[in-house]
This record gives sequence, C-alpha cells and structure tokens, in this order.
Amino acid sequence: MNHLLELKNATKTYKGGTVALDNVSFFIDAEAPSIIAVAGESGSGKTTLGMMALGFLDPSKGDVLYKGKNLRTLSGQEQTNFRKEVQAVFQDPFAVYNPFYKVDHIFEVGIRNFKLAKSGAEARRKIEEALVSVGLRPEETLGRFPHQLSGGQRQRLVVARALLFRPQLLMADEPVSMVDASLRATILESLRKMKEEYQITILYITHDLTTAYHVCDHIIVLYKGSVMEAGDVESVVANPQHPYTQLLIDSIPWPDLSRQWGQQEINAIDAETARIGKGCKFASRCPHVMEKCSQSPPPLYQIDENQVAACFLYEDKPTLAGEELGQLFK
Repeated sequence: MNHLLELKNATKTYKGGTVALDNVSFFIDAEAPSIIAVAGESGSGKTTLGMMALGFLDPSKGDVLYKGKNLRTLSGQEQTNFRKEVQAVFQDPFAVYNPFYKVDHIFEVGIRNFKLAKSGAEARRKIEEALVSVGLRPEETLGRFPHQLSGGQRQRLVVARALLFRPQLLMADEPVSMVDASLRATILESLRKMKEEYQITILYITHDLTTAYHVCDHIIVLYKGSVMEAGDVESVVANPQHPYTQLLIDSIPWPDLSRQWGQQEINAIDAETARIGKGCKFASRCPHVMEKCSQSPPPLYQIDENQVAACFLYEDKPTLAGEELGQLFK
C-alpha cells in the first residue's frame, strides 16, 4: 500500500555544508486523517522538511514520495494532481497577495487553472462556502484589496483558498505566528475543521508547543535536522522523554503558580556546542550526557506504543527504525 506522503532517508545540505535535514524518515497515511506537528527551535530543519514535502526543495540525498511516486519524477499530469491535492498555508499573510489585485484573485486563479467550477455562479458559490467555513463574511471580504483587510482576515483567506481545493494534505508553516492572539483560535479551529469535516491531513510546522498541543494529534520534535522525539502529542508534551524536549517544555510559561518556570538549565550554544560530531547532536547541551553519546547517534527507542525518543537513557527499550515512524501517526 502506498502512503500519502513518505520521506525516505531525506537529507538536505545547503551550500556551505549546512545540514538542515539529516536522514529523516517517516510516512503519513490517509486512512485516518490527523494533524501532525513538526516542532523545534529556529534552525531545527522544520521548514526545510515542509518545503521538501511540497516539492519546492529536492533532497540532497534520499527521496520524498507522494502516493508512492517520487516527487522528482512526476509526469505533467501527476504534477498537476499533486499541486491540487497538496496545499500550503505560510507564515506571512502579507506576502501571498498581489496588492494590485482584489483578494478575489487568489480564488479565481485557482478555480480557472484547476477547472474547479463549470460556471461563474458555481465558482462564486464555492468561494463563499470556503469563506464562511473560516469565519469570514463574503459580502465584507470579496471585492476588497489586501491592504483593506487585517492580517488575520488575510490569513483566513489563504486557509479558505486551500480549503477550496479540498486537498488531501495541507502543509501549514507557522500559520498563526504573525496573527493577533485573538484570531489564533479562529484559524486553529479552521484547521481542526478541515481535518474533522473534510478529512484533510495537516502537517503543522511550528516552534510553538502550546498551539501544537491544542491543535495536533501527533508530533515530531526536531533538533539540528534530526528527530529527537515523536509520538502522540498528549504523551510527548505531558511526559517528554528526550532531554531536549524536556527543556523545550520547561521553557513554556505555564499558568500555574506552584510550577517553577525554567527549572532545568539550558546550556548556551557556543562554538564547541555548535560543532556536530558523529554522536548525538544534543550531547554538548544535554544535562544527562554520557561518554557513548559522543561516539554514535542514538537510534529511536520505543518508550511505549505512542512515543519514541532518540536517547541512550532508554537503551533497555526496543528500537524503532526510522522508516517505521509513521506507525505512531495512525
């Protein structure tokens, strides 16, 4: 059976030798649509992973497959189907629009290019349905220029455009990071609605574990291009097992006066820390570092059926091959 999306030992090395993604493997199936977070701090490789999933970046090594087909070798019709079935919502709600066109333009171009409607009336109906589904009033939105709308309205328009295609996979890259807090819940609820009502699988790229916890079903935690921990989002956030994930969770200011914020010290990233050897990439910052951590990278150890961590602290647990990681997302 072909997976909806699959990364096979995907590595991306940029000019200058920077390794943004390092031998990452996982798959996503379409039978049970879910929202999967790819989380990590800046420079962890999460956006590179998202761009590779969209086919905007080719891996330096390894492969990215959609429904069993390598993105590098898709035929013309297969590329057209891929562009229709895989949509994206990006971080910046300002950069999507041409300021010389009314916002209707982003809908009309997609409808025309992918023949989504047989008539103008049908096109209008589909646009209005998409707008209403993300909490916008068509009569107050259509016919206006981008500068006449707020950032939150512009971002919801992009979500509505993606919904118009009824995609099978949506890549959402920091979709609420530039939106007022009052509108974040609306946009995140729109994403949940896309999954639950329209059976759309979402790859949610974020540095914000709080929103990941509230909107996602599963999570992959990246550090310097490698998977540190993955699994059910409830398990990973409530009971993180990898030292890096623990430090990330500890850095969140919780609304609990009895809980001390920042109990674990986070080592600074100096020149020695920045140099990656052949061992665990987090070793130089880890409070539990052992000699073996600098000798070889740890495999993914299966803590339980819903959670894995790449840490030698759990070497008594069974290992899970990277290509099997998608089993956790069903």
